[in-house]
This record gives sequence, C-alpha cells and structure tokens, in this order.
Amino acid sequence: MEHVKTRKKEQSTVYFLTVTALFTALTYLFTAFVNVRLPIAANGGLIHLGNVPLFIGAILFGRKAGMIAGGVGMGLFDLLSGWTLWAPFTLVIVGLMGYVMGRMTEPEAHQTYFWYAASMIAACIIKVAGYYLAEAVIYGSLVAPITSVPGNLVQIGVAAAIVLIVIGTLNTAARKAGLK
Repeated sequence: MEHVKTRKKEQSTVYFLTVTALFTALTYLFTAFVNVRLPIAANGGLIHLGNVPLFIGAILFGRKAGMIAGGVGMGLFDLLSGWTLWAPFTLVIVGLMGYVMGRMTEPEAHQTYFWYAASMIAACIIKVAGYYLAEAVIYGSLVAPITSVPGNLVQIGVAAAIVLIVIGTLNTAARKAGLK
C-alpha cells in the first residue's frame, strides 16, 4: 500500500513539474517573441502576450504553477533580453500575479467567467501597482512611472480578452483529458 502512495506522489510531482515547465517556457516565448516596444515609456516599454499563457496556466493548474510560470518565465525574459535590472521585480510582481490568479480560480466553484475576470482584474492591479513602484525605485521619480501605466493596461486587457475567449474550451479539454 505504501508503494502505491509513493508512486502516486511521484507521478503527481512529475506532472506538476511538466505542466509548470511547459507554461514557464510558453510565458517566456510569448513575452520574447510576440511583443511591441513602446517609445513613450521611460525605458522603452514593452507590450507582449506573455500574460496569455500565464493566465491560462494559473487558471487551469493553480497558484503554484501560475506563480512559477509567470515569475520565472518573464523574469527569464528580462535576464536574457538585456533588462536585467528588472528581473528581480518581475520575478516578484508577475509571480504574485500568477499566484493570486491561481488562488482565486482554484476552487472548483470559482471556475466561472466571473472569477476568471475578477482574477484578471486583480492581476492588472498587481501589475500596474507593482511596476509603478519598481519604476519609482529604479528611476527615483514618482512621475516617470506614469508613462508605463497605459501600456500595462493594454497588455493585460489584450491578454484578458484572448484568455476569456479560449479558457472555457481549454478548461473543458483539460478535464476531458484528465489533466484536471
């Protein structure tokens, strides 16, 4: 009996690592290769679709997967793309976004469009406030970070629209495939 419990725990760990690694890689790829640089923000700014796999991973697989996929995926982008100074902030801010989204949508009763939208609004607040504070620290100004707010709002809004269109189908498919 103990052998069966150990094997199930090992399978669960492998499953979690696989799903989390997949969504971390997707978050990195969508951030690195599906983006537009903005000339109006203090450091150039960036609108990307990395939030799409982050949101999907957090909703489908929960707070731990969302936290790791978001923080590590986007933090890795910062490290590999020359935005190294931003990496620690991104790890915390986007990790918190993924954690909160996953936490808000983890209970089976919260797998509804209302909770999906509410979790995306929470993620938006975390992103805007988090990066505003990060820029205030980096640039030593409370005014300069204001230029990044519109880009962050567009970034989250576009990701939210895409995810809200596909999440119902993905959630159903994940259940049918036994992934949830």
